[in-house]
Amino acid sequence: MGESQSRYSIVERLTQTKLEIMTKKSELKEELKHREQRIEEVKKDLENWNKDIEEDMRRERRNKERHVEKVHQEYVNTKDRIAEKEKTYDTKIKAIEEALHSIEEISKSAVQIS
Repeated sequence: MGESQSRYSIVERLTQTKLEIMTKKSELKEELKHREQRIEEVKKDLENWNKDIEEDMRRERRNKERHVEKVHQEYVNTKDRIAEKEKTYDTKIKAIEEALHSIEEISKSAVQIS
């Protein structure tokens, strides 16, 4: 009977060892599967990041283009205002020159009369 228990004990230990090895082997496959899933997650994160960066670049480009348009419009508006002011100044200068000319004519007339 001792021999039978000894064989039973050996078979039990070997079976237990076999089960442990099979479990570890299965864990290796699970770890590998987990790593593959992690690769896909990281790839997806990279894709999303790239999309975000592209969208940010488009948004930034639009903002810069709008800024250029705004600055250009400010230039055009300033140019128009300056042209109007120049016309006003030219009108005032012409009026002053006419007044000076009139004074000069009056002065000449006054000198000849005396």
